[in-house]
Amino acid sequence: MVLSSSAFREGELIPPKYTCDGENVSPPLGFDGVPEGAKSLALIVEDPDAPSGTFVHWVLYHLPSPVRELPEGMSTAEVTKSGAMQGRNDFHKIGYGGPCPPGGTHRYFFRLYALNAAVELHAGATGKELESAMKGRISAQAQLMGRYARKK
Repeated sequence: MVLSSSAFREGELIPPKYTCDGENVSPPLGFDGVPEGAKSLALIVEDPDAPSGTFVHWVLYHLPSPVRELPEGMSTAEVTKSGAMQGRNDFHKIGYGGPCPPGGTHRYFFRLYALNAAVELHAGATGKELESAMKGRISAQAQLMGRYARKK
């Protein structure tokens, strides 16, 4: 699978629009090569450079496998128009929470998973709960990494 964004490329800086310094909306994402037979897709966005350990910025699951893109500015509803569910990020909010590092340049990993079986989770699950529920169900995965540092 391939995960991409029209807003930034692998390893590039994430534009401020998608961060706490801008509109704090989710970037547009596209994906190709989803395996046939995938039952659903899941997405986790994390910052492993956070001072307190890995910080989860977005948890999305039960995304129908025919979906091939997420538009800019996804809703923060627990259940999206496509039927996908969103979990609770480490800001203690549902949906996307953009990069907002306290200092230095941080890396943000957008990880997309194709699942060969449904995960038994209701809306509002945490990243850890999703990771646990996905064990043994991942048939493919893709990653896109962007970086961000706040302007002083």
